[in-house]
This record gives sequence, structure tokens and C-alpha cells, in this order.
Amino acid sequence: MKTRVRKHVPNAITCANLFSGCIGIVFAFQENLIFAAYAIFLAAIFDFFDGFASRVLQSFSGIGKDLDSLADMVSFGVLPSVIMYELLSQGPQIPAVSPWLNYIAFLLPVFSALRLAKFNTDVRQSDSFIGLPTPANAILIASFPLILEQHQSVAPYILNPYGLTVFIVVMCTLLVAELPLMSLKFKNRDFNKNFYRYILLLFSAILILFFKFAAVPVVIIMYITLSLIQLKFANDKVPG
Repeated sequence: MKTRVRKHVPNAITCANLFSGCIGIVFAFQENLIFAAYAIFLAAIFDFFDGFASRVLQSFSGIGKDLDSLADMVSFGVLPSVIMYELLSQGPQIPAVSPWLNYIAFLLPVFSALRLAKFNTDVRQSDSFIGLPTPANAILIASFPLILEQHQSVAPYILNPYGLTVFIVVMCTLLVAELPLMSLKFKNRDFNKNFYRYILLLFSAILILFFKFAAVPVVIIMYITLSLIQLKFANDKVPG
């Protein structure tokens, strides 16, 4: 009985991730982008703990892996695209182009789906990521309405339709790019082996403490930068 219950705990947490994403989509279409953003953060917490539970309980299954990707598709693919669509709709409209330009936001779930499908079949991504993980992309987008709430003065920049369009194209590219990025999964406590992870977590905590949600874009940039530095040093250590 205990074994059967333990087997379903990670999948139950994954379903909570999916449920959070669905609720977030409702909030986003109701133009309540603050709660929609919080739904992404909540889904990210569940996404972390379902993998953690799988490792702790030694409960791995094919259905769990597929379910995780399906949940991520909703919470970190569709939900952030709806938030982005609403941000484009709230910003200045470009004559003869808007509102058609706003639909570019839905390229995000398309490329998220490509990224998740690739992740499920790419054996290189067991210990690291190739391309930007969908949760990182979603959290970055979720920070926009929260930053707007804290700092109204940045609205002309965040709601700029040209800037948002370029941002969407860049993020779609990063989702499927052949760009090695580190995973935040700790397989041991060894400081040397997890040096860049510890550095990222430490500076992220400091930045968020002082700058709150405005720190999220900086944290994502730092994550990409540290991953590339780690890759460079790893390649330099390879003989020949």
C-alpha cells in the first residue's frame, strides 16, 4: 500500500503544477496578470518538487516524464504566452499591424512544445539542458507584470510593442538553441562540483532580497552567463 501511494506522489505534484497553470490562464484572460504571474511561480515550485520527490522516493516512470512535459506545456508554455498577449494588447498599438502583431505571443508555446519534445528524446540532457528551460522563460515573463506593479515608470519600456516582439523572437530562439545550460539539480553537496550552482543561488537570493521581482531578468541573464562560463572551463580542462 505504501509503495503504491509513494509511486503516485510525484505525479500528484505534477498535476498540481498543471492545475496552477490552468488557473493562471483564467486569470490572464481576465487581465489579472498579477495573479497569473503568481500562478507561474507556484507551478515552478511544484515543478521543482515533483522531480525532488521522484528522486527521494525513487519513483520514476515513463508516464511521469510525459506528464511533466504536458504540465510544463500549459504552465510554462501557454500561460506565459497569454500574459505576453495581454501585455502587447495593453501597450501602444501599431497602426495597420495591431492587433495581428499581438498574436506573435503564441509563438512561445509553439517553441516551448518543440523544446519539451526535444528534451524528452535528447539523451544529452540528463545532467544539463540544451536550450533555455521552459520554466526559466516563463518566470522571466511572469516578472514583467510584477515589475510593472512595483515600478510604473518602466511601463513605456516593458509595454513597447517593438521591444516585446524582439523579446519573443529572442526567447523562442533560446528555447530551441543548441546552447548548453546547467541544471539546478544537486546530485551531491560537493562545493567544487556545484560551484556555479551555489554562486547562482547566492547572488539570486541577494538580488531578489534587494530588488524583488525586478531582479528576475538579471538572474536569468546571470544563469545563462554562468552556464557558458562553466562550459568554457569544462572544455578547457579536456585534454587535447
